[in-house]
Amino acid sequence: MPALDTQTKVAVVGAGAMGSGIAQVAAQAGHQVYLHDQREGAAEAGRDGIAKQLQRRVDKGKMQQQELDDVIGRIQPVAKLDQVADAGLVIEAIIEDLQIKRQLLANLEDLCAGDAILATNTSSISVTALGAEMNKPERLVGMHFFNPAPLMALVEVVMGLATSKAVADTIHATATAWGKKPVYATSTPGFIVNRVARPFYAESLRLLQEQATDAATLDAIIREAGQFRMGAFELTDLIGHDVNYAVTNSVFNSYYQDPRFLPSLIQKELVEAGRLGRKSGHGFYPYGENAEKPQPKTEPAHQSDESVVIAEGNPGAAAPLLERLKAAGLTIIERDGPGQIRFGDAVLALTDGRMATERAATDGIANLVLFDLAFDYSKATRLALAPADQTSEAAVSCACALLQKAGIDVSLIADRPGLVIMRTVAMLANEAADAALHGVATVADIDLAMKAGLNYPDGPLSWSDRLGAGHVFKVLNNIQNSYAEDRYRPALLLRKNAFAQKGFYS
Repeated sequence: MPALDTQTKVAVVGAGAMGSGIAQVAAQAGHQVYLHDQREGAAEAGRDGIAKQLQRRVDKGKMQQQELDDVIGRIQPVAKLDQVADAGLVIEAIIEDLQIKRQLLANLEDLCAGDAILATNTSSISVTALGAEMNKPERLVGMHFFNPAPLMALVEVVMGLATSKAVADTIHATATAWGKKPVYATSTPGFIVNRVARPFYAESLRLLQEQATDAATLDAIIREAGQFRMGAFELTDLIGHDVNYAVTNSVFNSYYQDPRFLPSLIQKELVEAGRLGRKSGHGFYPYGENAEKPQPKTEPAHQSDESVVIAEGNPGAAAPLLERLKAAGLTIIERDGPGQIRFGDAVLALTDGRMATERAATDGIANLVLFDLAFDYSKATRLALAPADQTSEAAVSCACALLQKAGIDVSLIADRPGLVIMRTVAMLANEAADAALHGVATVADIDLAMKAGLNYPDGPLSWSDRLGAGHVFKVLNNIQNSYAEDRYRPALLLRKNAFAQKGFYS
């Protein structure tokens, strides 16, 4: 289906930050836009806010004044809902309340032409439920933008049970014409992003609760090894813990309290204490004029005269680490073995989901030190290490010295299953695989959604493929065996692919 012509008028109901952002996107794409809000003066304030944002671009030379004037000229604040009657697309961006949204949609059905498309920007309410009392629910579609709408590329095009495929296709094409990256999703709790992203927060929160290390160190590992834009604690402080905790609870309850989505007691305490993050002045970190952000724990320099690294077997995803060590002037001797790296007293191995202490005892490895996954070992500036309880201090020092010789900061963390990046990526891939299995979205759209909506360095299913067929499945099995919890059960599609020895893009 073709995109809506720019002659089609667009109405946005709700002039808050999200609604105003959507209005700006539509106006910049060339549409005449009605902006309505029931609060007196809110629509005008929304338009003024858009003008202020765009004026900054003009001042920086990134936009011409005439272009700003044209965009603002296409945005018309309207005081009464019936003034949007001739719009061909109406997008509601009001409060997340089922009954209030239903009433608005009923009013819009009465006002607008029968072929007008009605869209909801809801992030958590079922599109099917919203359309259940409409006369023509086939004209209702989810058009879920991400905040701030003018900057974030992703739009989830969400189909309820009755949504017309032609309507969804039109909105998908329109979002593309507006410069966005749309993905199709079915109307299930959390759609794609708010469902698949839960482990990103949940695993860091659990590691903090288990005292693996502190919040600043976990965030630094996520950024500097995983190449995510922000760590989980920085991000939840930015989002607001009241908002993030409410979404987690909504997904948890919508999936009949599946332990995969279990909310965090630590975050619950922050909400109860009013420590909501940046907006309240304190969350995991303090904010304000004189606030000092805690620094991550980084190992001091460890000395070693060793210059020979023995690589025993295929290191798998960690192969680029050997190349980095070679580039640092170390001599690499390769021989057969189980995929381990020997340096001085230390035996280093990439985590496979087991605790180092368990793996050392089970496999009979003396002085074992596990290292974490990195998105790109050639560029990682920090890695997490976890020594087994049986490992000597001298071996730990050797392991730290080896990474430091390659210019990598080291954070020692307590021995926990899967360390930090590996367990986070495994759980993200697990949730993404389950969403794909249940037809929430295609593999490609899930990966695109996570990259475009949350700026992930790679889609979780693509990342799983890069680790090798069956690797994430093995890691999750080991983590589940460690905890004996259903939370870490591998998705059926991961299991099938592991036994077929294929990836999601094979």
